[in-house]
Amino acid sequence: MKKLLYIIVLLTAFIGNAQNIALFDKATDAYNNGDFLKAIEYYNGILDNGQHSAALYFNLGNAYYKLNQIAPSIYNYEKALLLSPNDPEIKNNLSYARNMTLDAIEVIPETGLARIYNTITGVLSFDQWSYVGIAFMILFVLLYIAFYYFKYAMRKRIAFVASIVSLMISVMAVVFALVQYNDYMTDQPAIVFDSEVQIKMEPNIRSEPLFVLHEGTKVNVLDELNDWKKIKIADGKSGWVTSESIRLLKDF
Repeated sequence: MKKLLYIIVLLTAFIGNAQNIALFDKATDAYNNGDFLKAIEYYNGILDNGQHSAALYFNLGNAYYKLNQIAPSIYNYEKALLLSPNDPEIKNNLSYARNMTLDAIEVIPETGLARIYNTITGVLSFDQWSYVGIAFMILFVLLYIAFYYFKYAMRKRIAFVASIVSLMISVMAVVFALVQYNDYMTDQPAIVFDSEVQIKMEPNIRSEPLFVLHEGTKVNVLDELNDWKKIKIADGKSGWVTSESIRLLKDF
């Protein structure tokens, strides 16, 4: 019975993967032929099947960009960047899409230490830092065993020093992974989808408007209440917006 269930699961996965590959090929052909709406339909079909990838969201962003649909193009580029943070092609196309937005928001400048810290920790994602930590912990154990069994003083000294260095790197990688994971969980980015929306002082329709945002602008969600979300933009300003006006990026 277990073998039969296992075979059924494998066949289902295989068929589903084959369907997604076929849809991706059809989407690529439609895109190359200039039928961007049909390409979007095929790509969304893959998403409906539960398949997510940086390449898929990147291609969706390209299709929406060709149709001059600002918010969907930025939204999909941003999702692609979440899955592949260091991809230069995604960053490049995202910058072109952002040039189509109306809101000119000045980003609060980082301090020198914050910039250095973000540069170092941003080299890898939190799961990649975790793998680095595990790899160097294994290396530490192997080197420590080698230190124990080596007979010559020079080899023992090298093994001991290398094991300590490996342990330090492992601890550092785990710390970076925890920090990155905490940042990832607290950061809740979203994209404005309304062509124009008023950001309110309080979460109700009669509240005083603070400022206006337009489609494609990236915000960070701080809190939510009923059908309202408290958002913050890159220059530090914050306020409340209806949930239907924005779309969260981390909705995989």
